[in-house]
Amino acid sequence: MDTINSTLYFAYGSNMWLNQMARRCPGNTYIGIGVLKDWKWLINRSGYANVVPSPDDIVYGLVYTLTPSDEATLDTYEGVPNAYVKQAHSIELTKEGQQEKRLVDCLVYVDVVRLEPGHPKTEYIPRMNAALRDAEERGVPKDYVEKYVRHFIPLLQN
Repeated sequence: MDTINSTLYFAYGSNMWLNQMARRCPGNTYIGIGVLKDWKWLINRSGYANVVPSPDDIVYGLVYTLTPSDEATLDTYEGVPNAYVKQAHSIELTKEGQQEKRLVDCLVYVDVVRLEPGHPKTEYIPRMNAALRDAEERGVPKDYVEKYVRHFIPLLQN
């Protein structure tokens, strides 16, 4: 992979589902777990995941590298610039198989208009459950998922 032209991307919603990311962005590489500090996860009134500034809260997600082509594709899926805008944020990254954490700048898609909590779209619930399974398998804490995400996304049994 061409790391010089790649973008680090912090996924906090259904793009934590590795299979979905592989289909959407075939040139991506999963890097590790990221933490966005002083932000909070929610489902906004559009029915999809969003992050909003919130002192003392955190958002866990998965960090990937994206090729320029993958980033352009993801922009389309994320509805840039109407549904989400692209922002750069400092993410605390723990690489796969390592203990040490370091700060990296990542692309984060943020809806800056629809900031109020809402209800998830029906089609989004199974995708988020798949994403949460993958995220927890990689080390995202279950207590984080219970505290922030399960209020919005009911657990679906396989």
